[in-house]
Amino acid sequence: MHRLAALLLTPLLLGAASPGKPVVVAVSGIGAAKGIVHVDICPAKQFTREDCPWAAEAVAHAGTTTVTVPDVPPGRYAAQAYWDANGNGKADRNFIGMPLELVGFSNDVQVKLSRPKFAAAAFDHGTAPTRITFAVRKIP
Repeated sequence: MHRLAALLLTPLLLGAASPGKPVVVAVSGIGAAKGIVHVDICPAKQFTREDCPWAAEAVAHAGTTTVTVPDVPPGRYAAQAYWDANGNGKADRNFIGMPLELVGFSNDVQVKLSRPKFAAAAFDHGTAPTRITFAVRKIP
């Protein structure tokens, strides 16, 4: 029983309960004040997938929408975003899986027919809030 209690308390004693800092993402290229802007913060293994561990959304504003992703621990990440203009809560895709909605990636990496590389979109997030800016675009 003492082992179980010690195991449960260890993360608290080591500071694991303290949250990370936010990543504040200014997403430009939003054409109208409708729908939502969704942002994911992803480690390398999950970049360009839908299971990134940190995500947030904000109501879309024409021009630039700021989305704050809270409690992201220090590390190397890439951000991905899409403008869900129709507000259906998902990233719509065509029959071959290409996004129908405007999408964007950190470092303003632009893509055509292949997925962006993590190294091109990566940024370092430390112990202070991180601010990044990029645009969403239609993938041709």
